[in-house]
Amino acid sequence: MNFIFPRIFVQILEHARFGHLVLGGGQPYIAAIYFAFAGNVAYSFSMPGRKLDLMRANDKVCLHVEHLPSGGGWTSVVVEGQFEEFPDDSFRHDERVHAWSLLRQHSDWWEIGSLKPAELPVLSEPPHVFYGISVGSLSGRSAGRGD
Repeated sequence: MNFIFPRIFVQILEHARFGHLVLGGGQPYIAAIYFAFAGNVAYSFSMPGRKLDLMRANDKVCLHVEHLPSGGGWTSVVVEGQFEEFPDDSFRHDERVHAWSLLRQHSDWWEIGSLKPAELPVLSEPPHVFYGISVGSLSGRSAGRGD
């Protein structure tokens, strides 16, 4: 689907690297994520855990991103969207590689979603998960110094 969103919101998402993902369930849950935004999708990466469990159970998610210009003021962008997992299989391989190629352009892309250094058990498949948040709607607010 092609949506037309306010350009300023899209520009903020394209340049942002960090946001907060809000997940539903019995108790709302918020998680910090690094992401890369392209083509109306926020691409990210996670290790197994509560965040991933919640997104798999309820694919409706919300991403909040803030832009704080050096001259003061702020802009807040809210993405309401849908979680989509990119498993390492023949159906989603290209999207998984695309997500990785966007994220790896930044040296810190893996930090939030990675495991702490330790001796890891041998697994039959990689524990990391690439996923996207497909934009359903965008909204936001701005305030400047004089507002």
